[in-house]
Parts: sequence; structure tokens; C-alpha cells
Amino acid sequence: MGKTYSLLLLFALFDLSDHTCENVQEQPEYDLLVIGGGSGGLACAKEAAQFGRKVAVLDYVEPSPPGTKWGLGGTCVNVGCIPKKLMHQAALLGSALKDAQILSLSALFLFHSCSSSLNVRLCCFLPNRKVKYFNVKGSFSDPHTIRGLTKGGKETILTAEKIVIATGGRPKYPIHVAGALEYGITSDDLFWLKESPGKTLVVGASYISLECAGFLTGIGLDTTVMMRSIPLRGFDQQMASLVTEYMESYGTKFLKKCIPTKVEKLESNRLQVTWKNTDSGTEETDSFDTVMWAVGRAPDTKALNLETVGVKTNSETGKIIVDAREATSVPHIYAVGDITEGRPELTPTAIAAGKLLAQRLFGQSSELMDYDNVPTTVFTPLEYGCVGLSEEKAVQCYGSDNIEVYHAYYKPLEFTVAERDATQCYMKMVCLREREQRILGLHFIGPNAGEVIQGFALGIKCGATYPQLMKTIGIHPTCAEEITKLHITKRSG
Repeated sequence: MGKTYSLLLLFALFDLSDHTCENVQEQPEYDLLVIGGGSGGLACAKEAAQFGRKVAVLDYVEPSPPGTKWGLGGTCVNVGCIPKKLMHQAALLGSALKDAQILSLSALFLFHSCSSSLNVRLCCFLPNRKVKYFNVKGSFSDPHTIRGLTKGGKETILTAEKIVIATGGRPKYPIHVAGALEYGITSDDLFWLKESPGKTLVVGASYISLECAGFLTGIGLDTTVMMRSIPLRGFDQQMASLVTEYMESYGTKFLKKCIPTKVEKLESNRLQVTWKNTDSGTEETDSFDTVMWAVGRAPDTKALNLETVGVKTNSETGKIIVDAREATSVPHIYAVGDITEGRPELTPTAIAAGKLLAQRLFGQSSELMDYDNVPTTVFTPLEYGCVGLSEEKAVQCYGSDNIEVYHAYYKPLEFTVAERDATQCYMKMVCLREREQRILGLHFIGPNAGEVIQGFALGIKCGATYPQLMKTIGIHPTCAEEITKLHITKRSG
């Protein structure tokens, strides 16, 4: 079996969307009602239940335009972090096995067995935590009342003293592009495909786009990324450029400065995409088996009827406006996660914010969520991990004369043995130039970047300085130890 087809089962992850635990009951009363059964909502609900409160969670997944649906757990479990990391690992193992001259990838089927029961486990875990689960779509009737509808149209009315909105986000479709909705898919659908996506065009330059394109290339598929402008907007742009450079050497094709104009279905069932090159002004076309849109995400709030109860949103983004306590414009209604304005769209921050919110509401805590120095990693073929400020943001905040950037290229030991190119393996540390040289940001491109950055994130969160890091003893031989050797500054040339 070839490399491409030996991984088809990985695209059938988590097909458990028909599982529900309990029938909807009439007229319950709750201390806390959470709308949304994703990471943040579940964390908040379970934490509140530990304080002896009566808690319920409403969760309902509206099928994507191609008809994809899933069960409890939200984006991360079903169509985000978990399947993405599994596919990323599958692609990396493919490269490792190639290095070892082993061509079979049958061992990757183990990943499927590890993940297939997550929906059921989550669903049945809630009653054990004394959290009632309703598989209904909820909307506000009044500030304390939620009207829930099942898939079959059965209605239930739920009332609660406090309500938390945690419905997350869904991928956007570029509806101005003819054929985009009819023929394209998104990350909501990619991990649920029953057959190989084949030759794939991924439109967008976000981390979702590059991660998906990376693992599709890694499992042997002809993959192209179409970029309108810059990659990884919001991330350090030097690092973003290195990420895409490595992807190109890895085999991913890039159409830069290009904007799609239409998608048409051919008699062969392939999709013909037409786009405009904004540099040359020319129009170009090519055909693909799959077109995946990764052009951003929108908060999933349209069905909530927020305007009826006075919950204010940002008119441009649609996200809910909250204060430092995660409180909305309505005193007893709160929001956490991707639907909130100005918050990182990351699973761990949603979980932490949900737990802290429950502790403040029911546990006499006053601790607020700290959104500064949140570490993250982009799981592209050569991973990029970071924590703190980008170089551009540091310059903007402190001025170029007041920062020092220590940097280095390095070659991982495993790259040496396999004679792999390490041109893009790079790290940099952004510091203040003042006497203590507090570290403002750390950026690392290389193998296991997430594991590397997670360890250093604690120090940076605690206000680590450059001299302190230089006193840290590295573990040999590792990639992470190279950070403890940084001594060359960009200023020195």
C-alpha cells in the first residue's frame, strides 16, 4: 500500500457525532448554564460543578456546508488541535521512516485507535462531574432564559442565575468567490474525509492553512498554498518567512500575491480554480481534487439572539466584548474562548479562563486570567514555537534602540545523521537593553518546538532575564540547549 493511501483511515477520525447521553428534560433550573461544549465551556462547567452548583451544558454542532458534523468537545477535539497534531505526527514519521529507508507506514494506524472514542468519553464524563448535558441549539429568550431546540425540533426551556457563552468559532467561506461555498471545504471537513483529498489547494496563509498544507505534503499529496499577502499574520515575520521557506523545500508549492476569483466543477469532477496574480495582473487557472478554505474564523454567535438581551459585540468582528472578568455588558452573562474580543484563539487559554471564571463565580476567588506571555506553536513540517513579543511588536512598544535581539542558526543532531538541510533551523531571543535585560520574547524553529517553548515559557512568565538564562545549564545533546548558548546580537552584525 502506498504512502498516500495507507493514511486514509486518519481522515475518518472521531465519527461519533450521533452519541448523546440524556434526553432533554422540561423546565430545569440551574445555577450556571454554559452554552457551548468545547474546551472553555466544558472546563468552566466542570469547575463550577465542583463547588456543588447545579450546572448544565448545551452543545449543538451545525453541519458545515458540505454536511460535516461531530459530537461533544468542540473544535480542538474534533476538527482542530487533536487531529491536526496526529496528522502532523503522521507526516513527521513518514519523513523519519524515509530517513531510515523504511517505506511502510502501517504503524500510523495506531493513532486512529487512540482517538476514536473521545466524543463518547467526554459525553459520559459530564454526568460523573454532576454536569447535565443537552444536545440542543440554544438561544436567549430573556436574560435568564435559554430556548433549546433538538435536531428534531423539540423545544426545552432552561433558566439559570448565571450564563456563560462559549460557542467558539467556525471557518469563514469567501462568499464573494463564485463556487467557494458549493465546491470548497474547510478544516471542519478535512479530518472527516472518507477518502484522500488528492491534489489540494489550500487558500490562506494562517497557521491553520500552513499546518494542513504541511501534513498533506508530508503524507505524499500534491499540495499548494495560495497566499494573498503575508504568512502567519500576527507572528514574528522573520520566523514566518523561514517557516514557508522550509515548506517550499519540503515540497509544498506556494502561489504568492494571488487572489481566487472562482471555482468551477469540471466533467471529470475535478475543481478548476481561477485566480488573479496581483503583482502581474494576470489571470491563471489550475485544477485540483480538493479546495480548502483557510481564510479566517468567525465567532459562532449568530443563532444566540444576543441583541435581544443586550450583549454587546464588536460590529466588525462579531465577537463578544468582555472585561477582565470575562463579563459581558449584561452583569450575569459571561463569555470565554474564541468568541471574545481581543483574546488569543487558543484552547489552553479558553480552558484556563473557563476554570478561573467558575472559581470567581462560585469559589470566592478573585484571580483574573493573565493573557500575557501565552506560549504557542505552529505545527508546520519544521515547527515554530514562540512566547512573548515578536521582534516587530517589541520595537513598536519599546523602540529599536531599547531592545537587543540575540539569535543563532543551528543544526539538530538528527539532521546531521540523515544529512538533512537545516538552513531554516533558527532561534532568537528579544530582550530589553536595560541592565537586567528582561526577556520580552523567545522564538524557536526546529524539531519539537512546542516541547522546547513550553519549558522556557515558565521562566519568561516569571520575568526571566538574559543573564539568568545564560546561567542555565543545557541538556546535551538537545536542540533546546542551543537557547542557553545565545550570545550573538543582531546589532553586532
